[in-house]
Amino acid sequence: MPVISPVPAARPARIPNQRDAADDTVAAGTTVDLLTETYRAHYRSLLGLAALLLDDTASCEDVVQEAFIRVHSARKRVRDPQKTLAYLRQTVVNLSRSALRRRILGLKLLSKPMPDMASAEEGAYDQLERDSLIKAMKGLQRRQREVLVLRYFADMTEAQVAETLGISLGSVKAYGSRGIAALRIAMEART
Repeated sequence: MPVISPVPAARPARIPNQRDAADDTVAAGTTVDLLTETYRAHYRSLLGLAALLLDDTASCEDVVQEAFIRVHSARKRVRDPQKTLAYLRQTVVNLSRSALRRRILGLKLLSKPMPDMASAEEGAYDQLERDSLIKAMKGLQRRQREVLVLRYFADMTEAQVAETLGISLGSVKAYGSRGIAALRIAMEART
């Protein structure tokens, strides 16, 4: 079944007083007309002002349009109609600053670009090289392997390696050079 809603009672007509009539005259008369004339006469100059502060035309047009909207909504607060253009200019400057602040903040919040990463193919080749290096390292004598691991992978000096393994500095040099030579031969044989 259809629902029938009651007909609302007619509102009593509002009787305007003298103050309301004066506000309507100012709002609908000089201020709105003055704003329209200001728009026609100074739109391009305000657009040029915004262009000095911003870099793209679309943002400049948005800023100037927003300035006119804000001045229109605050038209009753502008006591001196001759200051409307100054108020518009200041609003354009403030809105341009805000737009630039938002851009800067947006740039700061953008995610950092990923570092250059190797392709899957390069990653596979690197993995193959690591695997062959590990196999070649396993084929070395125990002391050669220990010296090379401590020297090049643990980044120790020759003196630190000698102290860690309890061997002389000359032995570290000998095991290291023989180990590298054996690795070179083993790696060349695999390729």
